[in-house]
Amino acid sequence: MIPVLPPSEENLRFASAELAAGRLVSFPTETVYGLGANALDPAALARIFEAKRRPFFDPLIVHIAERDSLDSICVRRDARAEKLMDRFWPGPLTLVLAKTEAVPDLATSGLPTVAVRMPAHPVALALIRMAGFPVAAPSANPFGRLSPTTAAHVRDQFSEGIALILDGGDCRVGVESTILSLAGETPVLLRSGGIPREQLEALIGPVGLAGANPEKPSAPGQLPGHYAPRTRMRLLRAGAPPAQAVAPGETGLRLGWLGFRGVPAGRFAAVEILSPSGDPREAAARLFACLHRLDAQSLDLILAEPMAEEGLGAAIMDRLRKAAAGSGESP
Repeated sequence: MIPVLPPSEENLRFASAELAAGRLVSFPTETVYGLGANALDPAALARIFEAKRRPFFDPLIVHIAERDSLDSICVRRDARAEKLMDRFWPGPLTLVLAKTEAVPDLATSGLPTVAVRMPAHPVALALIRMAGFPVAAPSANPFGRLSPTTAAHVRDQFSEGIALILDGGDCRVGVESTILSLAGETPVLLRSGGIPREQLEALIGPVGLAGANPEKPSAPGQLPGHYAPRTRMRLLRAGAPPAQAVAPGETGLRLGWLGFRGVPAGRFAAVEILSPSGDPREAAARLFACLHRLDAQSLDLILAEPMAEEGLGAAIMDRLRKAAAGSGESP
């Protein structure tokens, strides 16, 4: 069994030594738990892809603890990047910048750019500083499955391949980082996440939207089926009652309900509410934990309520659409 350890100084030192030896360590960030490896060691990076069963064409995010670390992995950033880092780092914003030769192609899936961020979690920052090198870390879950927001989520999804899990408690943000590409003249949003698009545009002006390319994603989380529970999940149309989402032949199924604010009329074997008060931040922080609990209830189908795609609602809806698609349901 993979050891789950509190983030004491001794355990952080042990974890950093494991990373230096090329092994994998799971650690908390404010978004989700990451599966970390030395970002400059191709053999260690290959272990991430092996442990997650992740396709090699899906690039990784490199995590740093100091702005000075960018000089070794990125070609000099521009004024837009500096503004964004001043405002949102440390925090749930990943920037895609031109990479240096020091970054292995495996980390970037052969792209000339690297995705980099500074996490806002004391355990993550302490681990990276103690390691002394940037740490590549996708979410610590099998590829395409529900992201982990607790150490228990990581432990329950892996039986081997990880040296240890640092338990830093529940993740505060609960959805992955926003990914913004600054590789071109116009900033492009590659993935919705913990920083809403509206906040980015208020700082640097218009931000374009990228079209997903399943053959060659330019950032993590762009594939159409992702973040999926094992249980089939169906996303309702806005304003539609749950009864309309269940076919006549499905009336005897054990149904679960994932609601934003409340529970509609109907018989549900399990219910999870993201935010009774209607707070998108609370909903984002609880999203994956609620889905993990529903997924453990031996349900036949999870019905999910949509929400307005404003602010963090865009990131939540992105995860719900991809979770439904990844579970085998049509978007």
